[in-house]
Amino acid sequence: MSVCVEKNVLEELLQLLKLEKIEENIFRGQSQDLGYRAVFGGQVLGQALSAASQTVPADRHTHSLHAYFMRPGDATKPIVYTVDCIRDGKSFTTRRVVAVQKGHAIFFMSASYQVVEPGFGHQKKMPDVQGPTGLEPDIEMARRLGDHLPPGIREKVLCDKPIELRPIDPIDPSRPEKKAPSCAFWFRAIGPMPDDPAVHQYMLAYASDFGMVPTSLRPHGHTVWNPEIQTASLDHAMWFHRDFRMDNWMLFEMNSPSASGARGLTVGRFFTREGVLVASVAQEGLIRYHKDDA
Repeated sequence: MSVCVEKNVLEELLQLLKLEKIEENIFRGQSQDLGYRAVFGGQVLGQALSAASQTVPADRHTHSLHAYFMRPGDATKPIVYTVDCIRDGKSFTTRRVVAVQKGHAIFFMSASYQVVEPGFGHQKKMPDVQGPTGLEPDIEMARRLGDHLPPGIREKVLCDKPIELRPIDPIDPSRPEKKAPSCAFWFRAIGPMPDDPAVHQYMLAYASDFGMVPTSLRPHGHTVWNPEIQTASLDHAMWFHRDFRMDNWMLFEMNSPSASGARGLTVGRFFTREGVLVASVAQEGLIRYHKDDA
């Protein structure tokens, strides 16, 4: 029997990332339980960028962020974000954000903002892949394979999501095969988004944690749903190159150049459906294999 509650899941996510201002440069965000053992890393990224953006003039947009995840967050507790206004220059603005829960820092991030400027332009070409039309949404695959998902997260995974994902070469979690350390999927918000560019940027920061660690597991024939595998985001860097909208289809293309020392490195790029490169990302994640503990 389904435990999914009918609601506007996109509006719920937008409100989650919007935050409550509780003091000058101090914000509070609620947490969302997605069925993981801790708060989803993308939630903390999106909320931290939202907090920083609320202290920056509207004519300046994020061009980069660099973050570290230091402790797992509790999905049942709110998170407080404190913003340090490090610098406000003529062209660039720098902010530092610390996320605190239960009296401890669980995450910190530095973000840089820039006024719009003309300049040289070039970009990497988008890979030649199948478009989103005709691809199966990931939630449909999850519903078909629901019996193979861990009971603790099954209900969360099978409910409607605010961002639709359509994988190009998905892995069956019930029979994971060893594949090349690369992955790509199309995604978009399931409904119209506000016109504020900052909202689209912190929503993309939220989505940028999808698939990064799983990509580093692909050549080893494991998925994040394997109970013998322990995963977590460790650090995350992101660069915003050009304008985009989260309510239009975008391609998230990833590859993992290295895994060692129980860590996997993954780099990714975001393209519009027209082939415009709008952002790049890099993340190192924890990938421990507790074979002897099983």
